[in-house]
Amino acid sequence: MPALYVMIPAALLIVGVAVYIFFWAVDSGQYDDLDSPAHSILFDDQDPRHQAAVKPDENQPDDKDPPTRA
Repeated sequence: MPALYVMIPAALLIVGVAVYIFFWAVDSGQYDDLDSPAHSILFDDQDPRHQAAVKPDENQPDDKDPPTRA
């Protein structure tokens, strides 16, 4: 019986934290667009805004290389 005095408030605290995190996620927009991430894996090569697979141009100067002075 004394364990219930600890476990019930602990369970209520965990439920309260879970509800808070859920409402925070909804308010911050985590659930606004559920379809685009699922479709983006199918069409990422054709999306012009997708830059992860684009190779940099060989003629473009790289920001990591220091400029050369003549």
